[in-house]
Order: sequence, then structure tokens, then C-alpha cells
Amino acid sequence: MGSEGWCLLVCLALSGAADAVERQWRAVDVILDCFLMGEGGHRGGFASSENMVKALLVLKQVPVLDDGSLEGLTDFQGGTLAEDDPLITFEASVNLIQIPQAEALLHADCSGKEVTCEISRYFLQARPKATVETAAWFITNVRVSGEGPSISMVMKALGDAENGAVLHPMLKLPLSPQGTVRTEVEFQVTTQTPSLNPLLGSSASLHCGFSMAPGLGITSVEWRLQHKGSGHLVYRWTTGQGQAKREGATLEPQQLLMAGDASLTLPSLTLKDEGTYICEITTSLYRAQQIIQLNVQAAPKVLLSLASEALPPTLLCSVTGYYPLDVTVTWIREELGGAPAPVSGASFSSLRQSTAGTYSISSFLTAEPGSVGATYTCQVTHVSLEEPLGANTWVAPPEQRTAFGVLFASSLFLLALLFLGLQRRQATSPRPARTPRHSG
Repeated sequence: MGSEGWCLLVCLALSGAADAVERQWRAVDVILDCFLMGEGGHRGGFASSENMVKALLVLKQVPVLDDGSLEGLTDFQGGTLAEDDPLITFEASVNLIQIPQAEALLHADCSGKEVTCEISRYFLQARPKATVETAAWFITNVRVSGEGPSISMVMKALGDAENGAVLHPMLKLPLSPQGTVRTEVEFQVTTQTPSLNPLLGSSASLHCGFSMAPGLGITSVEWRLQHKGSGHLVYRWTTGQGQAKREGATLEPQQLLMAGDASLTLPSLTLKDEGTYICEITTSLYRAQQIIQLNVQAAPKVLLSLASEALPPTLLCSVTGYYPLDVTVTWIREELGGAPAPVSGASFSSLRQSTAGTYSISSFLTAEPGSVGATYTCQVTHVSLEEPLGANTWVAPPEQRTAFGVLFASSLFLLALLFLGLQRRQATSPRPARTPRHSG
């Protein structure tokens, strides 16, 4: 059965499942459509080539939490590989490691998410002793769209060509009776946060977990930052010690060793922390990495004021302290009893940038309140905001503004007369006589 039909059965099972009282662990086959990258690569890393061949990855008997919706789901049944069939099926055992968030891989199609999967040859830095010439390793990179996880797995090919097994025509590796290339996952590195958007000044936790087969030992963890063409080391951990290059960066060694967690915590974020973070885990035999994109954001503040009291009045909308650069300012006018309507004709000041790196801009609009007055709203849209942020003010009609101006001027005139009268009265009032002082 192909992966499309298998995923359809999973979705049907999920849609028809009854509410379960208790969730239990169940081992299932997770089938993913992948691409096998052509030959080429470098030692200890990823192979790369423009040539891609369709492949199928079957993660055998992966433990997942089942609420009863997987009842009736059958395991993968392989078939004999035809000579002209370009499809390559990798059958991978996961008995030696843990696959985190396997439910996300299993239910991706049902939840409307896409799974990208690439398989490449993996070349060891140091080849273990007593390995046959036909031994081969592969690295698989799996990514679930949206907020899904990203997983990198190193797989070792199983089988012995000397036992008369049929070799795959392209890979030259032994095939199982079902026509699959059998492998075993010995190392995986994963992140549950491939993209983060924290606010300026807050803290961020960059998740990086790993799992490895018994007998392998972790030798180092490195966190590096790449941004705008330059890169530098953020944190490095080796057996027994950690070294932070970024002030305040922390990684718990005990948690690292016991739970396979190499997550990095960054407090008091600044715009210098923005960029692409690379978490690289090195063991005694393998090396793999995960990439996390950190986008620092700062929410704008909006202040609406009167820039000019001349008729017609000019409104000033100040948008300050936002990051990144792109922001949208929209003016909306609403008369009493009428519907809100966007207003054109606004002008903008030049862009300003603070020492912290945040941006500010001002928008000016000449108000036309009409005969009954109108409410003007300055509405700001920015990536840091869940919904638009706005400020509004009511602009009186010209008649009321003129009457108010006359009343205000008259009041000032009367106050001035009263003040002058008090001054004159104090000047004409007789002053009390001074008592002469006698010196002794």
C-alpha cells in the first residue's frame, strides 16, 4: 500500500473515532513521501545534488499516543521492487532511539499540514573498525509545516551482500525480500521550535533535543548564530564544561546528559540576537544539526494628537518603537450615524531609528469633519500585533470650532481685564507706615 492510501486510512480512522476515556501508547508504522538526493557530499554532513529521486520512508513501529482512533490501522506491507520502478523504499527501525512528536508526522495530512522529507548519503568523519565496504549511512531531514517539529535522523543500512541478497540497482545495497532497503536509526536531533518571534526585551528558549543509540556518547554541543552574512559562536558545551559567548546564555549540562535536551535560553533579547541559530550535536560517531529562525519583534505605540488648530485642522499620528520595519498606517473617518470609511491623502514623515534599533514614523492628515463633525481613527498594522492597534479623536465641525474659539478669546480678554484691574488697585492702595528701628 502506498503512503497516500495509508494516510487516507489514518484520516478516516481519526474522523470516525469515538471519544476515548484514556490515551495509551501504540506502535504504528509512519510512512512519509521523501526525495533521495543524488550522490555527492562531504564528510560528516549532508550530501547535496540537484538530482532527486522519489523515495518512501517507513518508520517501523513508532510509539504514539492513541485515543482509540487508530483502531483497525494496518502496518506497512511492502512489495517486490520492479526493475524499472524508480521508487526507493527505506524501511527504518527506531528501536534504538526516540522519535519526538511522532503524532505530528502521523496526522500531518489529516490536519492540513505538509511534510517535507529529504534523504541524503551521510559520510562519517571516522569510519568504525570492522565495517564492510558495502556499509552505508543516510541522513533524513523531516519538517512539518506551520508550528510542527523538524527532525534529522542518521540511519545505518542493514544487510550483508555476501549472503546472496539482491542489490538495489542504484544504491548497490542489499534488498529485503519485500524489496526495501532496511536501515536502523541510530541518532536523531530535533527542534519543536523551528521559528520563534519573541518580543524585544523578553527571553527565548530555543529547543534542541536529541536521542542516540546505546554505546554512543555525546562529545560536544555548539550553538552558532548566522545573520546578514556573518556568524559567530553563541554557546559551546564539551564534556565537563560550558562556555557562553553571549552574555546570559545558558544550557543545563545535567539536563543535557540525562534527558537529551540541549535547549538554549537567551534572556533580555536585543535586536543583535536576531538571526538563524544552528544547534549542532556531535557524538562519538555522528554529527547532526537543527536550524532555528529567531525573529525579534517590538510592538508599536500609537499616539493621535492635533498638529494644527488652523481650519481645516491637521491630525498627527505618531507610531513609535516598532520592529521590524514594515508597518501599515490607515486613516478611517466616521461621521455621526454613518459607516466607517478609509481616508486617503495622508502624508508621512521620514523614518527614524532609535539607538536600540526600533523604528518610528509620523503620519499627517488634514481633517474634514463636515457639518456634523467626525471621528478620525489612526489604525496601525504590524507583524508583532495580533490585531490592528488604533487611536481615535473627534473633530468638531467648523461652526462649533469657531464659536468655541470666540468664547475662548472672550474669556482670555475678560481675564486680562480682571488682572489689570487688580494690578491697578494694588498700585493705588495706601501702604502701611514702617515702624522706625532704634539701635542700642
